[in-house]
Amino acid sequence: MTKPTKWKTQRESFIESLSYLDGRKQGKITSLKTPWKKFNDATTDGIEWHSTTVIGARPATGKTMIKDLIVSGAFKLNPLMNFRVLEFQFEMLGKNSAIREYSQNLGVSYKYLCSADGKLTDQDFEKCRAYAKAKLQYPIDLVEEACNVMEFREIIEQYMLQHSSVDKDGKRIYKNTIITLDHSLLLDSAPYGDDMGMLKALGKTLTALKRKYPIAFVILSQLNRNIDSPERNEDGKYGNFILDSDIFGSDSLLQHADTLIGLNRPGKQKLSYYGVERYVINQDPTILAMHFLKCRNGETGIAFFRTEFEKMNISEIPTPARQERRIRTS
Repeated sequence: MTKPTKWKTQRESFIESLSYLDGRKQGKITSLKTPWKKFNDATTDGIEWHSTTVIGARPATGKTMIKDLIVSGAFKLNPLMNFRVLEFQFEMLGKNSAIREYSQNLGVSYKYLCSADGKLTDQDFEKCRAYAKAKLQYPIDLVEEACNVMEFREIIEQYMLQHSSVDKDGKRIYKNTIITLDHSLLLDSAPYGDDMGMLKALGKTLTALKRKYPIAFVILSQLNRNIDSPERNEDGKYGNFILDSDIFGSDSLLQHADTLIGLNRPGKQKLSYYGVERYVINQDPTILAMHFLKCRNGETGIAFFRTEFEKMNISEIPTPARQERRIRTS
């Protein structure tokens, strides 16, 4: 039997759009604020529900820290929202992620908290205990056991159903949920044969789930190896910038992402001048360039931040000055 075609009228779409705009106008519907104004400004005043944000970067650039700061700041920055968090953490144990939160909250290093850089004082340990007690009120759950894309979808479907409710008219109401994946290549490629097949399936899965449920996906990814080619790491070249084609599996993830972000720390590549605009970096490895490569409902562009890995924090900084061009006179 042929599967019946499902469609909706244009009228339904316009009614839904007007309801959404009215809800935002009255402040009943809002985006998820992140800790950074520049991030919120580049998007629709934050991360919208029913959306996918993909963040790609080299290892040790700061993408996991950005994800952690989005999650740790979500409840404080969005106090009127009712939502949950489900984190797929295949790379880092939950306890390590928690210690990173203590580091950011107390403004001390991870090593110090582990008594590897001076002994952790009783006073600071009690501060960690108090922070942990306060965080336990927040509905955050972790998945640490590796899975494939089909299992990833099944877990999310089960999670959304378990935390849903039914209204007086019998309609099922799903709770807004932030879902993070750190990172995409740690999903099992079976039964898709290879990573590219897996990423294609993942992209389709993300789109299907975000259309069905009020989910804000934050997906971390790696970059292709050609980003490290010598010609791309020469001062003041266009190739310094992260491009959408640099995201590993970009063909699979780009079309499914509502926001695609590429991160770079040009100082780590010994660059003094970044990109054709020749932003003055002076080989400072703490400067983070956040490239908004795709913003379905916002503006593409670049914003600059400072990484503080010892405190597990990222803060906004002004756009660096550009190298002055000397004009030759005859």
